[in-house]
Amino acid sequence: MIRAFGLQGMKKKKLNYLAWVTLTGLMASPGTLAADSTGHLVNLPNVQLWVTDSGGTGEPVILFHPTTANSEIWQQSIPAFVDAGYRVISFDKPGWGKSIVDVQKTPLPVVETLDTLFDLLELEEVHLVSTANGGYFAFDYAIWQPKRVKSLVIAASGLGLDDDPEGDAFRERAEIPGMRQQPSEIREISPLYRGMNPEGVTRWMEIHNNGQQEGAVEPPLLTPNTPQKIATLDVPIFVIAGGIDLVTPSGAIRLWSQHLTVPFEWLLVPEAGHMLVWEQPNVFNQAVIEFLQKH
Repeated sequence: MIRAFGLQGMKKKKLNYLAWVTLTGLMASPGTLAADSTGHLVNLPNVQLWVTDSGGTGEPVILFHPTTANSEIWQQSIPAFVDAGYRVISFDKPGWGKSIVDVQKTPLPVVETLDTLFDLLELEEVHLVSTANGGYFAFDYAIWQPKRVKSLVIAASGLGLDDDPEGDAFRERAEIPGMRQQPSEIREISPLYRGMNPEGVTRWMEIHNNGQQEGAVEPPLLTPNTPQKIATLDVPIFVIAGGIDLVTPSGAIRLWSQHLTVPFEWLLVPEAGHMLVWEQPNVFNQAVIEFLQKH
């Protein structure tokens, strides 16, 4: 199934429903941008993992944040998922946000840490929702433990593929010269959002600046993500791309998704940059909830 949400069908001053939803996301009220003060540390092997858990009896949804943020990037999505009846759990990756790593020990693969957490919380099956770098680990888990995964959502992620000459060549041709030297907010946030929601940009920068801890080492994948690994995925998947993502262009996402051997849903969000989950939360939340309800 292929869908596209965004600023389509706009004529003069009239907005269709989807355009209205998109602009509502861009103009989010101050109340939706308050810092998330809930959560606690969970003692797991080699890490005290910062976890937020809405509780309840709904199906669990696990949220994976990007490398340029922490779990607070989901503060505009968690209430929507909870209202839809889900138990929502987010975490700060080891070395990020409020998680505390044991620097004397070798970091464990994120999927092993999460599997231990799921056992501790007595979660039998979970939905995985991820964005950007978080998609690397969500995908790694879905391959390793498919019987434990009800569905997988990957947004704005290139999966960090190894052994992918086609994708590497595309990125080299598509990259804007000098883009890697630009500030994070220029690379990751769309011009539309920066222009329309300065408060949202300020809050995003606060989350960004409290992301990766100084000297933190990226925890490993269990196995490298490759095109061959993509072909082995055996869970329902929803792939989402931002229409003007300068970090992971939609074309790069289309290229890796062609290796999927299972039917999948695709969503292109026009006017959205790499931080589409932050820029257009209403569009993202609505689409993801509709997908989760099918599985």
